[in-house]
Amino acid sequence: MSVEPKLTRFNQNVLSKYQIYNSIFMTLPFDAVTKTGVLLPLFHETCKNGFEEGDDPTVIVNTFFEKYQGRRNEESQINLLFRFIQYIERQVVLFDAIEDAAFPIVNNMDGIGTLRNLKDTAVAENRITELKKYLEEFKVRIVLTAHPTQFYPGSVLGIITDLTAAIKNNNLNEINNLFGQLGKTPFFKREKPTPYNEAISLIWYLENVFYQSFGEIYNYIQKNIYDDGKKHNEIINIGFWPGGDRDGNPFVKPDTTLKVANKLKQSILKKYYEDLKNLRRKLTFREVEERIINLETIMYDYSIDLDTKNAITSKELIKELISIRNIIIEKHQSIYVSDINKLINRVHLFGYYFATLDIRQDSRIHNDVFTTVINHLIETGSASFPSHYHDLSEEEQIDILSKADDDIPDLNVFKDEMVYNTLKSISVIKDIQKSNGELGANRYIISNNQTALNMMQLFAMLKIVGFKDQLTVDLVPLFETIPDLENAPGVMEQLYTNPAYMAHLKARGNKQTIMLGFSDGTKDGGYLMANWGIYKAKELLTEMSRKYDITAIFFDGRGGPPARGGGKTHQFYSSLGPTIEDKEVQLTIQGQTISSNFGTLHSSQYNLEQLISSGISNRINQDKNLLSDEDRVVMKDLAETSYQAYKDFKGHPMFIPYLERMSTLKYYAKTNIGSRPSKRGSSDKLVFEDLRAIPFVGSWSQLKQNVPGFYGVGTALKKYEDNGEFDKVEHLYHNSKFFKTLLENSMMSLTKSFFDLTKYMSNDEEFGAFWNIIYDEYKTTKALLLKLTGYEQLMENEPSGKASIEVRESIVLPLLTIQQYALKKIQELEKAEVRDEEKIKIFEKIVTRSLFGNINASRNSA
Repeated sequence: MSVEPKLTRFNQNVLSKYQIYNSIFMTLPFDAVTKTGVLLPLFHETCKNGFEEGDDPTVIVNTFFEKYQGRRNEESQINLLFRFIQYIERQVVLFDAIEDAAFPIVNNMDGIGTLRNLKDTAVAENRITELKKYLEEFKVRIVLTAHPTQFYPGSVLGIITDLTAAIKNNNLNEINNLFGQLGKTPFFKREKPTPYNEAISLIWYLENVFYQSFGEIYNYIQKNIYDDGKKHNEIINIGFWPGGDRDGNPFVKPDTTLKVANKLKQSILKKYYEDLKNLRRKLTFREVEERIINLETIMYDYSIDLDTKNAITSKELIKELISIRNIIIEKHQSIYVSDINKLINRVHLFGYYFATLDIRQDSRIHNDVFTTVINHLIETGSASFPSHYHDLSEEEQIDILSKADDDIPDLNVFKDEMVYNTLKSISVIKDIQKSNGELGANRYIISNNQTALNMMQLFAMLKIVGFKDQLTVDLVPLFETIPDLENAPGVMEQLYTNPAYMAHLKARGNKQTIMLGFSDGTKDGGYLMANWGIYKAKELLTEMSRKYDITAIFFDGRGGPPARGGGKTHQFYSSLGPTIEDKEVQLTIQGQTISSNFGTLHSSQYNLEQLISSGISNRINQDKNLLSDEDRVVMKDLAETSYQAYKDFKGHPMFIPYLERMSTLKYYAKTNIGSRPSKRGSSDKLVFEDLRAIPFVGSWSQLKQNVPGFYGVGTALKKYEDNGEFDKVEHLYHNSKFFKTLLENSMMSLTKSFFDLTKYMSNDEEFGAFWNIIYDEYKTTKALLLKLTGYEQLMENEPSGKASIEVRESIVLPLLTIQQYALKKIQELEKAEVRDEEKIKIFEKIVTRSLFGNINASRNSA
């Protein structure tokens, strides 16, 4: 399919529809306020023309009021700005719904990267046996996290879903009603959600999207690729973090974890009950009907009351369904056999757990907790830990930890809340495994993992608290910073040479999951170095693991935008080559990435199929994806040059003050979109290490400067241009799909940058020079990427994606203008001799509210 028709389809089915529906939308009066819909286009035009003429946001806002609303007093002006924000938030929702409705038309659901295309290609190339073999061992796991990168409350998500359906059916009456509902529904949360609230929000996707899309994909593979009626590898599964992710979130308690696990179980039982209820209407045959009714009754009772005596195990459920299927095949001409197969497949995919709850905690917390535990054991006469344990070397401590077999009969002896909760969360894993099956909760992730000792402390804690006889939990180290990534292979070798840990891995199928953090990696090392650092770490970890006959499973902590490891993720997975283990693709999906890439049945199925195909494509094209020695030298040098540029930039004395005073960083904590605090430390002073990646990347995005997605790339490319060696970079670009994907994602970050918004800062006495450093790097990166790719415009190879970004950026232009206007007002008010606290509060509220729409509009950064 050529590039042009996709853009044409986008223009006809998204852009034209948006213009039509937006004109209807703009006529609706919200909260009895007329004229807002009439004035917003005028304000939009004033912003557009103002920036073209080099005006700053303050001049633009003042010009608008002088020209069109001269009689308004200051209070009335502020009210209008708030109403503009309301309208723009809802325009973003409208555009989301239209894009969702057009998804299967704009994207080719049977094209490259889909299962149908994969199967047809394998048949044509006589490789269907090879494909079957690969699918038997390959898995994709998407892990849903509650990381706060999405600002829609559940009520608004429901409206988007209904609006999408109404737009698909061109139901104008329903669309009008939904517009009215949209106008009256609040977009912001007055209180922070609890971790349980976050879990409920994501379970909505499990019930309404993934239950069906996972089932459809698995049914297709069973029916069209295998076609033998046998049980095969499940291929796709879901991980789940809300309720289990304790890292930096003091509100996640052991009770929360248990409550979420129970909710997940009830939700899947309810879905099975609904399927059985539908089957009951169809399977009205002798020897079958009563058995289906019986199963329906059991599932209904079980979903209402998890302690019901009328319960069966998931194995018993599958066994009964297979028995019923056999009768239908033997005695009833296989009528509705595909419907019963669908349910059997779903039980095989989701068991009684629906999604696997991961537990996560920071190694520094573990170290403190474990020190307390060991001190307690020593005081009570431990058999494992000698009194001088803390004075021993790391190797000696690891040796003791690997053999520790103490008991703590009662966790209540620990009065410190963090110690008690950390230990209790281990015993809760055991409870969940009993109730939901082992896959209900069987991974413990240690973030900020720096040493083998971090892992062995957890190993010992798991054994001591709940798993003395058999450890049915995988220990997953998370390596994030550039130094930690470099040390990772050494850490894993220490573990692989530990007999007790190796015995554990052998019992777990000789597999070791290793998590790598793109978000914090980029925050720490800049764009090129983070991605190259993770690539190298994966290569060395693969080599190290293979040396000890262990299969490394890489779990990528990715965010939505390219600056946090996002972008076109399936292209990454299809470009890795033979030096990186590729048996499984595992990645975190969060915030707007969930709603944009997996929010509807079509987008969910399409993007899951792309991920499955990417792994297979990598296997088939492994030799093509192998970096040559010459290319590797260039890639390494580019990464190191960009890293130095980023480190110098990060070390600039104005770096922290700029973020603190010129960006929206401090306002993230006020948005109430996530249960987690917006930074790790408790210090009032802003410390770079405490910054979470989401507000860090988000603040650059609000400024429309997107620094983490490109900074250092231009400097690295310029070095080669200045040395007359640009051909070496061109060679790398044309030879390496990995490097090409990196740069294409960086282009997306550049496309979403708009320096005219903050150009006024270049004249600022304090921050002007610093702003110019950023702008110069942007110009250099843009110019050299265009030279390297041969494009005349950024994202030239992806016109429909570029068009989508342009519409979204245009929608939020007035919003960003208002935000910058408010930030400038706050700065002026704070410098005034007499501080007007009331006014400062009002403008701070404008800044906070304007964050919402801009973040939501960035959903295509995924």
